[in-house]
Amino acid sequence: MANCLVAQSGGPTAVINASLAGVIRANQLNPVYEHVYGGINGIEGVLADKLYDLTNLPGRDIEILKQTPSSALGTCRYKMKRGQEADFKRVVEVMAAHDIEVLFYIGGNDSMDTVDALSEWAAANGAPQRFVGIPKTVDNDLVPVDHCPGFASAAKLANQIVHATYLDYAAYTRPEVFITEIMGRDAGWLAASCCVCGNVDLLILPEKPFDKEAFLAQVQKKIAEAGECYIVISEGARYADGTYISAGESKQDDGFAHAVLGGAGQTLKQIIVDSGIVPRGLVQDLSRATRSSNFAQSAVDVSEAYELGMSAHARSANPAFTAQVVGVQREMVDGRYNAKFFAGPASEFANFVKHFPEEWILPDYQGITEEALDYFRPLIEGEPKLVYENGIPATLVPFNQR
Repeated sequence: MANCLVAQSGGPTAVINASLAGVIRANQLNPVYEHVYGGINGIEGVLADKLYDLTNLPGRDIEILKQTPSSALGTCRYKMKRGQEADFKRVVEVMAAHDIEVLFYIGGNDSMDTVDALSEWAAANGAPQRFVGIPKTVDNDLVPVDHCPGFASAAKLANQIVHATYLDYAAYTRPEVFITEIMGRDAGWLAASCCVCGNVDLLILPEKPFDKEAFLAQVQKKIAEAGECYIVISEGARYADGTYISAGESKQDDGFAHAVLGGAGQTLKQIIVDSGIVPRGLVQDLSRATRSSNFAQSAVDVSEAYELGMSAHARSANPAFTAQVVGVQREMVDGRYNAKFFAGPASEFANFVKHFPEEWILPDYQGITEEALDYFRPLIEGEPKLVYENGIPATLVPFNQR
C-alpha cells in the first residue's frame, strides 16, 4: 500500500485545516494509503523533504484541527514555474523516496496552477505520481466553482465586524466617516458580502473604476441626509487607468508576482477629509483578521471544507484520478441551498479570476442587488460547536512549529 501527501499553500483561511482534517479522517475510515504525510510549509517543504506523519492523528486532535485557523502545516508562496526542471524532478524524487502516490495540494489560484504544472510534467516524463487540488481562498475568485472554502467564514466575520463598528460609529453625533478596508486584490466578493448586514452606505469594488468626484458627491449626499456615511472598500479598488487607490502602492510582490497591497482605506479617508466634506474619518483594516479567525466560522464553510477533503481522498482511490481539482457547486433543493461536490481538470481552475458580477453591483456605489444578497446569505449560515480552552477556541499547535 502506497502513501499520500498533503500540503497547504498561499494565504491561510479559517477553514483550510478542515480540508486537511477531511483527508486524514477519510483515510482512517477507509485506509487507501498506509501513511498520510503532511508537507511542512507547502511545496517548499516537499522540496526540502520536510514531512510530518499525520496518519494516526487522534480523533480529538482532528476535531480541534477542523476549528484551528491558519495553515497548520505552514504555508508558502513558492511558484513552481514551468521549465524549472530541477523543482519538478525534486518533487517526484521526494515522493518516490517515501512511496507517495498522490499529493493533495490545498490552495488558491496559483496553487491550482502548481497542481496543473506538476501533472503536466509527470505525464510528459512518464512519472507515476498523481496530483490533486483542493481549493481555498477568502477572495472567492476561483472558477468554475460556485464558491471557495474560506470565503464564507471570512464573509461572516466581516459582517459581524462591520455591524459592530457601525453601531459604535452611529453612537456619535460628530461629523466623520467610517471606512472598512477588506481583502480582495482583483475581485470584490468579500467587500460586497459586507452588505448582508445592512449597514454599508457606500461600496467600492475593483470591478468598477473609481471616479473620485462621483464618489465624493455620494459621500456628501449621505452626510447631508443622515449625518453619517459607512464605507467599505476592497484593497484592490482602482482608478480607470488601473492605478490602485492604495497609498504608496508597494513595488514588492508576494512571491506569486502579485503586488503587495494595503492602504486603500487610509487613502480614501484622506481624499474625503481633503474634500472638506467632514473634518475626520475612522479606518478599520480587516485584512488578515478575516483569514484566521475561528470564532466566527460559518458552519456551512467548515462542513464543505471538510467534505471536500474527504471527497478528494475518496476520488483518489481511482488510479486514473490525477490533474483534477475538487470543488463546490450550488443547487437548490425544495427552495433550499445545497452543496454539490464535483471534480474538474486543474487547467480549468488555474490562472483565471472570477470577478464579482457587474450586474450585481448597484450604480453610484450604493451596494449590491438582492440577487447578490441571496447568493451570500446561505453561505454564512450557522455556527459550528467549538471546543474552548481557557475561554478561547482551542487550536492545535501547528505541525510546522513542532
